[in-house]
Amino acid sequence: MSQAKTLTPAELEQVLTYIEKQNFAQRNRVMLLTGMYSGMRVSEIASLSVGDVMNANGSVKAEVRLSAEQTKGRHPRTVFFPEKLRVELQHYLNQRNSLNLKHPLFITAGHRGFTASVMTQHFYWLFKKAGIDGASSHSMRRSFITNLASKGIGVRVLASLAGHRSIAVTQRYIDVHDDMKRNAVELI
Repeated sequence: MSQAKTLTPAELEQVLTYIEKQNFAQRNRVMLLTGMYSGMRVSEIASLSVGDVMNANGSVKAEVRLSAEQTKGRHPRTVFFPEKLRVELQHYLNQRNSLNLKHPLFITAGHRGFTASVMTQHFYWLFKKAGIDGASSHSMRRSFITNLASKGIGVRVLASLAGHRSIAVTQRYIDVHDDMKRNAVELI
């Protein structure tokens, strides 16, 4: 089985442009950017409640603590949200009708929380309809790790951000591309 495609900036823009013209555009945009900007697994994104990401004053948290039940390895971890993701989430939360802290952060057209399986399928079709071949829900996570690696972030930090217990697992996520190689040789 091949690995999920790592999205280029142009492909991310292509998906975002496609999303703009669809139903639930804001929700889909923020779900996608949550994966791209936090490196969370789709199951972790699907498990989020409003209270997981929102402070008591209504602002978006900079750090989200995932419980053992929310993570793949059953190890609690902290996920860091960059400012650009917090802005997107804040706009999304401001538009939501219900801000009950126990409600799912992302809801389906049927007003239910996504399951990991349904969200995985949702991203599969979103990428396919946007014309991105080889992309899946795991593309966001691979893109997050690869983008940080290309900016010089060390594999130990990447492993911690991804919630990997082994740097060998993290290394498999890093997609080496020509720009990374060009930049590397320029350091000589």
